[in-house]
Amino acid sequence: MPAHYVYRTEFDVRDYELDSEGIVNNAIYLHYLEHTRHCFCREAGFSFEEMRKQGMLPVVNRVEIDYKVPLASGDVVDSRLWVEMKGPRFVFHQDLFNKHTGQLALRAVVSVVCLENGTLSRGETLASAFSEYLQ
Repeated sequence: MPAHYVYRTEFDVRDYELDSEGIVNNAIYLHYLEHTRHCFCREAGFSFEEMRKQGMLPVVNRVEIDYKVPLASGDVVDSRLWVEMKGPRFVFHQDLFNKHTGQLALRAVVSVVCLENGTLSRGETLASAFSEYLQ
């Protein structure tokens, strides 16, 4: 599936993220995905700190992950995403690549809903803030 990525970042695999088989533990990939979304929000001009100040709380409500090729010590993660809205949900399509080999390591779809002042919202504030990135 060709994707039009709107954000990209890179980071190193750290040795303490590996399991007994010498590859990145499957749960660590959730951290990679979240780190990328947080970096995206900050660089798009609406950090999680700013969201909290305005009474907004984005909450993950679903994650689908397809693990493709494991990452290991010494690898650099090339993390990319694009985002769309489906009703009140922000759907992040995220791909993690091994920068050195170019291989797709993981493909994920992460669904996020937004609470505003403790109440589920339709996400209009975030949609407005991220309008140039939504597909």
